[in-house]
Amino acid sequence: MNAPNVNAIAARHAGIAATLKHAAPLIHNITNLVVQNDAADAIAAVGGVQMTLHAPAEAAEIANLADALTVNVGTPDPAWLDAADTAVRIVARRGRPWVLDPVAVGFSDYRTEAIHKLLAQGPTVIKSNASETLALARTGATGRAGDSRHAVDDAIDAARRIARQYGCVVAVTGESDLVTDGARAVRLHNGDPMMGRMIGSGCMLSSVLACFLAVADDPLEAALVGLAHFAVAGEIAAATAGGPGTLKPLLIDALYNLDAADVSARLQVSELTP
Repeated sequence: MNAPNVNAIAARHAGIAATLKHAAPLIHNITNLVVQNDAADAIAAVGGVQMTLHAPAEAAEIANLADALTVNVGTPDPAWLDAADTAVRIVARRGRPWVLDPVAVGFSDYRTEAIHKLLAQGPTVIKSNASETLALARTGATGRAGDSRHAVDDAIDAARRIARQYGCVVAVTGESDLVTDGARAVRLHNGDPMMGRMIGSGCMLSSVLACFLAVADDPLEAALVGLAHFAVAGEIAAATAGGPGTLKPLLIDALYNLDAADVSARLQVSELTP
């Protein structure tokens, strides 16, 4: 295991985060019914502008304006999937990045088929937990609804295989996060266990990643520094939270107030050899 240059990663985070706040990218946020407001708040907190829209009739118009797209398959229905398919095709044609969050893939046939159809369209970044990553790789593993039954270490090979197959970056979240493009793989050892008990934390992260992707050229770098921003903010919020209920508003504040010094002081990363 190699030690990446933490200072270089922190510096890149500082530059990308500053660009994000200046550019205020427009994120077409197709997310699930459980977390729409939370994900919208997270986008605004890091400096983006969000449009949380699911109507098929306006999906094409919004996708033609968006700087990035999030597709979170937490609560799919036919109209939602129609809007997502339209938006994905348009942002892909325009060369704009998009994030796929395959919530609970493998949990039902309907959901799994829909997610694999979206996957075939080539997301820029997949944000998934370990069980979702294994299910995407068709290993037969599944999670418990949206929660993971597996450790991130269990999904390293599957994540690399998916990244190579679809030409994307895979970000696997858990006790420590993994980001890989199929060749390089970096572990992020930040965050707090309480974040896993806060409903919507992973969905909020997917929307935040879209913000970072919108203003960065390298998807691997954008995913890594976006994860770092979210995880370090989570650490800061958890330090004064009484539990998951108070963590959420504190996390929004931490996402907004986070500065380069916080990330530089707290960032913990390691690199896996091939």
